[in-house]
Amino acid sequence: MLKKTILLENKASLTAKNLQLVIKSEVRESTIPIEDIGFLVIDHPEIYLSIPAMNLLIEYNSAVILCGNNHLPNGMFLNLNSHHIQQEIFKNQIDASVPLKKQLWQQTVIEKITNQGILLEKITGEKNSFDFLCTKVLSGDSTNMEGVAASHYWKSFFEVKFKRERFGDYPNNFLNYGYAILRAATARALSGSGLLNTLGIHHKSKYNAFALADDIMEPFRPIVDEKVFEIMQKYDEQELNTLLKSEFLQILTRTVYFKEEKSPLMVALQKTASSLQQCYTGDRKKIKYPKLWS
Repeated sequence: MLKKTILLENKASLTAKNLQLVIKSEVRESTIPIEDIGFLVIDHPEIYLSIPAMNLLIEYNSAVILCGNNHLPNGMFLNLNSHHIQQEIFKNQIDASVPLKKQLWQQTVIEKITNQGILLEKITGEKNSFDFLCTKVLSGDSTNMEGVAASHYWKSFFEVKFKRERFGDYPNNFLNYGYAILRAATARALSGSGLLNTLGIHHKSKYNAFALADDIMEPFRPIVDEKVFEIMQKYDEQELNTLLKSEFLQILTRTVYFKEEKSPLMVALQKTASSLQQCYTGDRKKIKYPKLWS
C-alpha cells in the first residue's frame, strides 16, 4: 500500500488513540491510521507531538521530519529496530570490504551521470557527452567524474546564470528543500531494510548521521532537479510556500521504472535499499536502481 505524506504548517497537537494519529488544531480535529503514514513533515514551532504517538509512528516505520526556522527539513526520527535480523545486517555492513564499496560507488556515480544526461537532453533538446563521461568512471570514481559531470550539468541546466551552492541564491532554496525530502525518503527506506544510515559507501564525514542516504540518493537527485525546473516554469514565486512544498512532496509518489514493473518513488527506494542490503551479504553484485523515465 502506498503510504501517505502529511505536511503540518499550523499550530496543532498530535496524539495517538486506537492506533490512529489524532490531529487537533484550533479549528478542527481529524484522525488517520498510523500504519498509513509514510512521512510526517512538521513545519511549525508550536506543534505538540506526544511520546506515545511518536513511538507508534516510528514502530510503523514512518519518518517524522522536523523543519527549522527556514522551513527546510532540519532532522528526522527513524525506526532503528525495523528488521528481524538487525544485528546480522549491521555486521555485514560494517565488515563490507573497501573494493566492494568502491564498486558500489562507481555504479552509483554512473547511474547519477546517466540520469543527469537524460534530463539535460530533455530540457535543452540538445545531445550531450554524459554517456561518454560514464565510460570514464573508475572504481570509487577516483578521477571525480561526478564533479566533472556536475560542472557541465549546472552550467547548462537553467536559462538564468546559476551556481549550485547549499546556501546560495534562488533556486538553490528550492533544490535544497527537494533534496531534503528525497534524503528523508532514502533514509527511511534504508532503515526499513535494516541498514545503518551512519555508515556510507562514499560519504564519510564524522558529523554526518545520514552518510549512506547521501550516497544512495545521488542517482535520484535529477527527479528533484526536474521538479524545480517545472516549478520555475509554472510559478513566479522565489520563496517556498505551502503550495510549492506540496508540489515537492509529490516527488515521493512520482513513477519510476524497473525492468519488470513501474513503481512510485517511495516504493522504489525500498527496492533499492533492499538490493544494497543483498550486496552486503554477497547475494547481489549491483544495487538495483530504477530508470527515472520510461
